Amino acid sequence: MQKRFTKKEWSWIMYDWANSIYATNIMAAIFPTIFVSIAGADGDIWWGYGTSIATFLVAVLAPLLGAVADYKGMKKKLFTGFMLLGVVFTLFIALVMNNWHLMLVGYILSRIGFAGSCLFYDSFLTDVTTDERMDKVSSWGYAMGYIGGSTIPFVISIAMLLVLGYSNLIAQKFSILIVSVWWLVFSLPFLKNVEQEHYIERTAENSIGQIFRNIGHTARDIFKRKGLFLFVLAYFFYIDGVGTIISISTAYGTVLGLGTVGMILALLVTQIVAMPSSIIFANIAAKVTARKALIGAIIIYTLICVVGFYMGFSLEPHQTAYQQALESEFTQPLSDLTDENAIALRDQAAKYFTDKDAQGKLDAYLADHIDQKDSPEAGRVLEAFARFIGNQADTINGFRSAISFSTVLFWAMAFMVGTVQGGIQAVSRSYFGKLIPKDRSNEFFGFFDIFGKFASVLGPFLYSVIGTWTGRSSYGVLALICLFLVGLTIMIAGKKEFEALDVK
Repeated sequence: MQKRFTKKEWSWIMYDWANSIYATNIMAAIFPTIFVSIAGADGDIWWGYGTSIATFLVAVLAPLLGAVADYKGMKKKLFTGFMLLGVVFTLFIALVMNNWHLMLVGYILSRIGFAGSCLFYDSFLTDVTTDERMDKVSSWGYAMGYIGGSTIPFVISIAMLLVLGYSNLIAQKFSILIVSVWWLVFSLPFLKNVEQEHYIERTAENSIGQIFRNIGHTARDIFKRKGLFLFVLAYFFYIDGVGTIISISTAYGTVLGLGTVGMILALLVTQIVAMPSSIIFANIAAKVTARKALIGAIIIYTLICVVGFYMGFSLEPHQTAYQQALESEFTQPLSDLTDENAIALRDQAAKYFTDKDAQGKLDAYLADHIDQKDSPEAGRVLEAFARFIGNQADTINGFRSAISFSTVLFWAMAFMVGTVQGGIQAVSRSYFGKLIPKDRSNEFFGFFDIFGKFASVLGPFLYSVIGTWTGRSSYGVLALICLFLVGLTIMIAGKKEFEALDVK
């Protein structure tokens, strides 16, 4: 059996290296926190809606795009077009960072480009390798994405943010611009070496009507093969939770008040753990079958959601009590300030109360801004600061302790996600690739993608709607548990149908 990767296989793998920085910097770690800080208190809700819109549009178009791409010469063109759409509108985000509405538009369009390119990238798996090597090649794609495309530019971005300051506009722009450059440059091997090997010949009879008939034919093929249909249905539910966790984790943590830098470093741990875990997961799937490996991953993801729910559920009462006390005993009594220096001092002081050395932080700030304590109104701010620390010591300490505990839970979740995130996606992709006819891979992957993308619409939508309805983001996370449980039930209950597929 061939052990080394071919040039085509390596070039295909390198696109995961190229585009994974988008998943890290834009979808998961850095940009969500920047967006929430600019959009305000409802930033995570708008983020959820934006994600839903983008994934919904790709989901609706996926079967049609897949059917068109199966014709000779079309797959590469469509892949290139969506890849460039993602690169260009990621660049657009960096140019409009003074307007969160335009940032959201740029995010939606860039995510459509990212998701569309991934649809064709996934379907190229059948063109670059054999059934026997699919699990290995697919898993190495995710592994290289984590260790290279995510970790290296992610660390560079974090270094810039730490050196210049997380709120520094230049550092923020850099963390987005590097996505466009990295993504485009490392897509070149794919563009040069990967070609469509399996296709349907274009004839004079090809038409829009024929394309839709092909779509209908593919849908019937999926529904007729019960095992294949059950797998795609289970995938719809469990990949929903996976994608939602990727999309909302840092936005969720930001709303809860967790430290931005700490969350991002925790997600760096996810990337580092995910690289070897993706390869190990493929080896496990080869030994125990893909179905059993996927069941194990779904169980771990269910536990992750339980931890995520408890993280927010335990923190939110302390957060609410602290914010109410801050508003009534500090912010509101000082709402009539007119001196600009005093207003700046009040706003800065409000950020320090949950620090272990709140008074020291304020003293350091005043040392750098000595003119801000010279007015009578500034004196009022300092008196209110001391009074609030004295009167609300228990509330402040309770909130501070809750943040520390929730931060530990976030790190634990980041590690747990790293062990299964790449594996569940890689094995799902390769398992499906083994089940379908190679010359119609785009049509079938189009349906595979529509199930995944509509799931990605449902997850963030449930999170946002339930969070808005209950006023507690933790209940939105709780809803994701149900999605994993449905996927798990189908994978377990459909044992006979999966075994009948005779695919490991």
